[in-house]
Amino acid sequence: MASPVTHIPANTAASANTAFRSALDVVREVEPRVAAAIGAEIEDQRASLKLIASENYASPAVLLAMGNWLSDKYAEGTAGRRFYAGCRNVDTVESLAAEHARALFGAQHAYVQPHSGIDANLVAFWAVLSQRVESPALGRAGVRQVNDLGEQDWAELRRELGNQRMLGMSLDTGGHLTHGFRPNISGKMFDQRSYGTDPATGLIDYAALRATAREFRPLILVAGYSAYPRLVNFRLMREIADEVGATLMVDMAHFAGLVAGKVLTGDFDPVPHAQIVTSTTHKSLRGPRGGLVLCDSELAEHVDRGCPMVLGGPLSHVMAAKAVAFAEARRPEFQDYAQRVVDNAKALAEGLLRRGATLVTGGTDNHLVLADVSGYGLTGRQAEAALLDSGIVTNRNAVPQDPNGAWYTSGVRIGTPALTTRGLGTAEMDEIAGLIDTVLRGTTPAPGSGGTPSKAGYRLDDALRDGVAKRAADLLAGFPLYPGIDLA
Repeated sequence: MASPVTHIPANTAASANTAFRSALDVVREVEPRVAAAIGAEIEDQRASLKLIASENYASPAVLLAMGNWLSDKYAEGTAGRRFYAGCRNVDTVESLAAEHARALFGAQHAYVQPHSGIDANLVAFWAVLSQRVESPALGRAGVRQVNDLGEQDWAELRRELGNQRMLGMSLDTGGHLTHGFRPNISGKMFDQRSYGTDPATGLIDYAALRATAREFRPLILVAGYSAYPRLVNFRLMREIADEVGATLMVDMAHFAGLVAGKVLTGDFDPVPHAQIVTSTTHKSLRGPRGGLVLCDSELAEHVDRGCPMVLGGPLSHVMAAKAVAFAEARRPEFQDYAQRVVDNAKALAEGLLRRGATLVTGGTDNHLVLADVSGYGLTGRQAEAALLDSGIVTNRNAVPQDPNGAWYTSGVRIGTPALTTRGLGTAEMDEIAGLIDTVLRGTTPAPGSGGTPSKAGYRLDDALRDGVAKRAADLLAGFPLYPGIDLA
């Protein structure tokens, strides 16, 4: 299937090969160990089954857009309103990125400066707080612009706003640490409460969520997930938010590519329903590492204050790469890609279930599968390490009511965006399910201290490990990564 990573026209591949080889030659002259690590990374990625749900492969065009002189510019402010002179070219790339993002997602406003998903969420949190403070109907009537407040005003606002309420999905049922998890800044900014899933089904219980919202009455209702394998009904989420006077914020970092690719529409597309939407630009969107905020026009001026409120100088070279990635995602073939991501995840889930694995919610509707590996007698950390040794890259993840906590966990999260980019299909996903099952069945916990099983150590037969790794490599040989690019 067509992909800007695997189907590179011959002339483009030759140009990209020259560009990357030349770049590494320049780096090698200054610090050869860095050049070696870069070269080793592409070989590692070529040789392993990348099944981390939050990773993908960016196109050569996206990667090359980051390595240029835009990196040398300071550009605080927004396009046309900078605190530094000489930013006309930064204005161009930022405006293009925002234009593509609005068109791609059907959003009223796009802010493309956040450096990461966490930064995007911080911008969103403070934008909502700022709107509430400055609105006579919602906050302290007549208050000056937040950026104009004096130190005494800020002290008062911290007292008044520092304990505002947030309702987000719990970490063990698939939420993200930025949705109010206590060690994260979001858990310190807000008086936070979590909603979870039905213990019997693993699905969001909207009736229970509504009851919690009515009782807790949050300022912000956060929807979105990092490890929930089903769809979210954002129309219902907005109904609940409106009923209690909350702002609906959706963090679509994981599934933004499925929204861009028009796989998630109607009630399952967050953009028409949420007042503010955040995302990363890598993961299923297949762009550079970075963040994005989409919002209604009423929140636009508050979002645009992200720098300097919580962001440092914009990464102009990364905004250029975002513009390229959004332009790629607007092409018709990206919709085909997004659908195949979901098809592959379902095939992977079905293959695991058929072999006796236990999956949270019993399957998937999106790009990821969450396997409970306790049935294999393993912790998530043991399963992750054994699979990695066998050429299969996943990450451990908590499952609902996880007895092993967030460090060792009882689950492994498996995603299909990256391998779909390489062109693998449903037949290959079934074979990969078999390889995963083979490794997990062949892994046993190693003895720990006091004769009890270790939560981290494990035993895996060398021949089994090597056999799976070889089969994984053979499978990938038919789906070359960045063909035509040879750094040797």
